[in-house]
This record gives sequence, structure tokens and C-alpha cells, in this order.
Amino acid sequence: MEYFQRFHEAHERLKRTVHTAWRFPLPRWGRIFMGGVYFCIPVVGGYQVMMWAIGKSHESIGPKGEKLRIKEVEGIGDATFIDGKRVQLGAGGMGGGVKLVVSSKEEQEKTKAILGKVLKRAKKKKDIEKIEPDDPLQ
Repeated sequence: MEYFQRFHEAHERLKRTVHTAWRFPLPRWGRIFMGGVYFCIPVVGGYQVMMWAIGKSHESIGPKGEKLRIKEVEGIGDATFIDGKRVQLGAGGMGGGVKLVVSSKEEQEKTKAILGKVLKRAKKKKDIEKIEPDDPLQ
């Protein structure tokens, strides 16, 4: 605990030095540049953390889950397995009164096919609109 207290005090001293001793007014381009720097640091850092996490995921389960022992999802729908026992979820079970959607493997396949058709139709419509805009004045 003492380490954190010393770290905090040292950090406060550093902040005070940076914000008082080194402070001078920046021109407009300097403020814009520093705003970009302050914006980019968490974005680039977050991207690096995300890439690290993806790499770790690929190491442990493979890029497409090839290394998984069980490739099927257990308990699709309103049930799952906890400690080897099938447990009902949602209304009337664990978790209270929310009724969860139940879908079988066949229903999931049908839904996936329908979604694929809808997305394909939307893509065709978007491509046609690029060629022939609705408004002739544009």
C-alpha cells in the first residue's frame, strides 16, 4: 500500500511540473496537434491491446476454433449445462422471469439462410442505387 502512496505523490509532482514549469501558450495549430496526439494515444493503444487479444485467442483456440475440444455450443436456447446438470434459464428457471428465445439447430440454419438472402438483396439494391440515383437532379 505504501508503494502506491509514494507512486501517487511522485505522479502528482510530475503533473505539477509539467502543467506549471513547462507551460506556455500554444498557437492554434499546436492545440490542434496536441488534441490529435491526445486522441490517438488511446486509439492506438486500444488497437494494440485488441490485436494482442486476437493473437492470444488464435493461440488458444485457433483462428476459426480448430483447437476447441467441443465445437458445438451446449445448451442452445433456454438451457445450459452447469456442473454437468442441465439448467433451465429464463422464465421459470435460473435468472427470473424473462422468457428467452428458444431456437433449434434447424431454426438457426433457416434464420441464417433468410438473413443471407435479405443482406444479398440489400446489397443489390445499394449497388443499383449507385448506378441509378433516385433523384435525377443530383
